[in-house]
Amino acid sequence: MCGRYTLTKTTGSQLAARFSVADPARFEQATLGRFNVCPTERIAVVCGEDGSRVAHTVRWGLVPPWARRLGAGPEPINARSETAAARRPFAALLPRADRRCLVLADGWYEWLRTEHGRGDRVPFRYTVAGGAPFAFAGLWDATWVGDERVASATILTTAANDVCAPVHDRMPCVLDGSEAEAAWLSADATAADLAELLAPLPAALTAAAPASPAVNRAGVEGAELLDPSHQRPEPPAQLALGI
Repeated sequence: MCGRYTLTKTTGSQLAARFSVADPARFEQATLGRFNVCPTERIAVVCGEDGSRVAHTVRWGLVPPWARRLGAGPEPINARSETAAARRPFAALLPRADRRCLVLADGWYEWLRTEHGRGDRVPFRYTVAGGAPFAFAGLWDATWVGDERVASATILTTAANDVCAPVHDRMPCVLDGSEAEAAWLSADATAADLAELLAPLPAALTAAAPASPAVNRAGVEGAELLDPSHQRPEPPAQLALGI
């Protein structure tokens, strides 16, 4: 699975060059320079539109078309690639090139439980090709929730490769380079083509390193989260009232 990830690049021009995006200014700055991207937050995705690629900002967690308000029901952040073609709401999106997207990242986290199941889980960050930016295979949609049109996305997952398996049996579907990214966005992709793209990333391209336990908390940010020696700040002690 993928419950947290990183996109540490800070400028849209870097990502525009890597993912062949026509207008770098469309990258929302709040989605960049992130070390702890969490569900329901705004994230950077790239979609194919009229023969070009366009950056969009969407909510992480697919809001189904029958939702009446945000957070009132399931908003899946992940979808199993093996069953997406047969399950709502993913089945209506997967065959449509205009609903497939690239979710931009440069790492993701998984957590290893302690031996006795007590205490904080140990976070690991996974990177690809030495820490270069990459794309998760994503599905997106837009629906009206009240008076607001909400665009949202989910990340597809697959079986873990040999690097990821010791910590978790699932991993996000990482598209293996620019050709795979183009194929994922292509209107000519068949069901068989899509299934092949959603295979586990080769283990040789994947690396794992421990991260700071501070990443266990949503809302915590900063490059220090990549340092396993960085600890979560202690909350201030409560003041005792004298009598």
